[in-house]
Amino acid sequence: MDLEKPPAERSASREAERPAPGAEGCLAVAIRLPVRIVVLVLVVPVRMVWDVLVVAGRFLRDTLLRPVGRALGLVLAWVARALFVWPWAALWRYVLRPVGTALARLGQVLLVVPAVWLYRAVLTPLGHALSWTVRKTAALLVLALTGVLAAIEWFGGGVGAVCGWVYARLLTPVGHAVARVFKGVGMVLAAVAFGVYTAVAWLVRYLLVVPALWLYTWVLAPVGRAAAFLAGRFARIVGMVLTGIGVALSWTARVLLVLPALAVWRWVLVPVGRALAVVAREIGEALGHAWRIAGYVSLAVGRFLARLFRWTFVEPARWVHRTVLTPVGHAVRDLVLKPAAEAARAVRRTARQALEAARDTARGARADFRRMLFGTPAEPRPVARREPAAGETRTLGSSTTALMKD
Repeated sequence: MDLEKPPAERSASREAERPAPGAEGCLAVAIRLPVRIVVLVLVVPVRMVWDVLVVAGRFLRDTLLRPVGRALGLVLAWVARALFVWPWAALWRYVLRPVGTALARLGQVLLVVPAVWLYRAVLTPLGHALSWTVRKTAALLVLALTGVLAAIEWFGGGVGAVCGWVYARLLTPVGHAVARVFKGVGMVLAAVAFGVYTAVAWLVRYLLVVPALWLYTWVLAPVGRAAAFLAGRFARIVGMVLTGIGVALSWTARVLLVLPALAVWRWVLVPVGRALAVVAREIGEALGHAWRIAGYVSLAVGRFLARLFRWTFVEPARWVHRTVLTPVGHAVRDLVLKPAAEAARAVRRTARQALEAARDTARGARADFRRMLFGTPAEPRPVARREPAAGETRTLGSSTTALMKD
C-alpha cells in the first residue's frame, strides 16, 4: 500500500503517475512572440490611460463627488423631513391628538358614563330580580316533576305486570305453534326448489355448455390457429420488405450526407478550429502578459511622476511652510493676534460691565418711579402658625395639639 512507503517514494510515484503536459506545436511557437510584441505595444498606452483615469476618478470621488454626495444627502434628508415628516408630525401633534382627546372625553361623557350608570342602577337590580325569580321557578318545577315522575313510575309498574302475564300465558304458546308451522312449510319449499334447480342445471349443461365446448374445440380453435399462422407469415414478409427499404435508405443517406459531412468536419473544420483555438489562446495569454507588464510600466511611470511632483512642488512647499510661513505665522500670532484678542476681550468686558451698570440704573429708576406713583406696598402681616416651621421640630413644650395648649 502507499501508506507503507516512505514520503519520498510516495511523492516520486505520484509525480510519475501524473500525465506529462502535451508538447506545443510549431504554430503556437511561431505565433506567440510576434503576437505578444504587437499586443504589448498596443496595450501599454491603453493601460497607462486606464491607470490615469482610475487615479483621476479616485481623486474626483474623494475630493468632489463624496462631499457633494454627502451635502446632497443632507439637503435631500432635510427637504424630505420638511415635506413629509414635519407636516405629519404637526398634523398629529396639533390636530389629530387634540381632536382624539376631545372625542375620547366626549365619548366617555356621552357613552361610558351613561352605560356605567345604566349597568349599576338598572341592569344589576333587574338581573338580581330575574335570577331570584328563575331560582324560585326552577325549584317549583323540580318539585312538580318529582311528583309526576313518581305517578308515572307507579302506573308503569302496574302496566308492566299485566304485559308480563299476557306474554307468559298467551303470546309464548301461540308463537311456538306458528314457528312449527312455518318450519314445516320451509322444509317443503326447500325440497321443491332443490328439485327445480337440479333439472334446470341438467338442461343447461346438455343444451348449452356441451354444444358450445364442441364448437370451440373442433371449429373455432383450428380456424383461429390457421388465421394466426397466416397473419404471422404476412407480418414477417412485410417486416423483411420494410427492413430492406430502411437499410437502402440508411446507406443512401450515409453515402450522400454523413460521409461528406464527416469528411468536412474531420479534414476542414477540426484543423481550422484548432488553429483558431491556438490563435485565440495565444492572443488571450498575450493580452494577460501585456496587461500585467503594462501595469508594472504604468506603476513605474506613476511613481516617477509622483516623485518628480514631490521634488518639484511638495518639498519646496514644505520647506517654505516650515522655514518661512511657520515662523512668520508664530510672530504674527504672538505680536499681533494675541494682543488684539486681549484688547478685544478687555473691550468686551468693559462693555459688559457698562451694560450691567446701565441695567441696574434703569431698574432702580423704574422702582423709584413705581413707588412715586403707587406708593410703598404694604408689608405682609405675620400669621400665627400652629405647625412648626420647616427647620423646627415638635417638642413637649410647644402647643401643637389640642391637649397641650396653654
